[in-house]
Amino acid sequence: MSELSLDDLRARATVAVRPRWPGAEVEGIEPLPGGVSSLTFAATLRRPGDGERRVVIKVAPPGLEPVRNRDVLRQARAIAAVHGASGVRVPEVLAQDAGAPPFFVMSFVSGQAYEPKWDLSDRAPTPATVDARARAAARMLARLQAVDPAAAGLAAEPVLSPAGELDRWARLFATAGDDLRAGEPELHRALAQRVPAPVSRPAVLHGDYRLGNIQFQGVRPAAIIDWEIWSLGDPRHDLAWLMAFCDPGQQRVTTRDAANQAAADAMPTAEQLLSEYLDAAGLDVPPLELDWFRALSHYKLGATMTVLAKRNRRADDPDPGLELIARTTPPMLAAALRLLG
Repeated sequence: MSELSLDDLRARATVAVRPRWPGAEVEGIEPLPGGVSSLTFAATLRRPGDGERRVVIKVAPPGLEPVRNRDVLRQARAIAAVHGASGVRVPEVLAQDAGAPPFFVMSFVSGQAYEPKWDLSDRAPTPATVDARARAAARMLARLQAVDPAAAGLAAEPVLSPAGELDRWARLFATAGDDLRAGEPELHRALAQRVPAPVSRPAVLHGDYRLGNIQFQGVRPAAIIDWEIWSLGDPRHDLAWLMAFCDPGQQRVTTRDAANQAAADAMPTAEQLLSEYLDAAGLDVPPLELDWFRALSHYKLGATMTVLAKRNRRADDPDPGLELIARTTPPMLAAALRLLG
C-alpha cells in the first residue's frame, strides 16, 4: 500500500480507542503540518456520555518500512515513558495500532510552536514572550534529563555515544553532494579528533529540542512534540542543540516584518539559556566540553538542512528559503570550527 485511505485510518483508529472508551468513534480526520518522516492528522474522538475531544494521529508513511525516524510506535513509547514526569509536558498517548501502516493516537495540545530565529508568523509572539518561552524551555529540558530511562521503561534502548552521534550525521552529510559540503570536511576532522568521553548516566534525548518543537500556551510550555529522532545518550546533545538556536547561523528568510524581527531579536543568548538550565538542574558549573557539542549541533544542522536543500534543487518550484540555507551553511560551519579553537 503506497497511499493512505483516511476512511480506513478512521475505522482502525476507532477500533484502537474502543478498549479504553467502548462505543467511541473517531471522526473528522484532517491533515496537520509537522514532522517530516510521519503523517500527522487531527481528528475528533467522540465518547458516549463523555463528550468529545480533539486528538492527533501519527501514521508511518504507507509503503515504507516503519523503521528509524518512521517508527511511530517507538515515538509513542518515548512520549508515554516521560508523560507525567515532574516538570515535563508531552501529549498523552491514548491508543496505538501495529498494523500496516502503524499509527498511534495522542491528545491534541493547542498552542504555538514558533522558532524565533527561523519562523515567520502573522501572530509573532512579543519579545517578552519569546524571552520567557526560551527560558522555560531550558528549564524543562533539565527536568526531562532528570528522567531515569530505566525507571521509565526504556532500559532496553541502545545508548548512542558522542562518536556514534557524529558518525550518524557525517553519513547523512555525505549524501548532500560536494557542492553543498563546503567546510564540512574540516569541521568533521576537528570534531573527530576531539570526541569527548560519554557521561556515565545517559538521558532521554528528544533529538530536536528547540522552541519550534514545543507547543506554548502564552509563555507556558504545554507539550514537547515531534519525537521522530529521540534516543538515549549524552544530555549535552540536547542542551547544545537548544543553545544553537539562539544564533543558528543558517538563514531561512531574507527579510522579516517588524513583529517577527522583534521576536528574533528577543531570543536570549546561549549563555543565558545555559544559566537557566544549570539552575533548574541544580548544577553550579557548565558541563565539560560543551563547546564540542555546540560545534556538533551546527554540524548536525548543516547535515539536516543541506540534504533538504539538495532535494529542493531538483524540485519544479524550488523553495528560495532552502537555497538561502545552502548559501549560509558554509559560514555557519566556519563559526562552529572556531568553537573548537
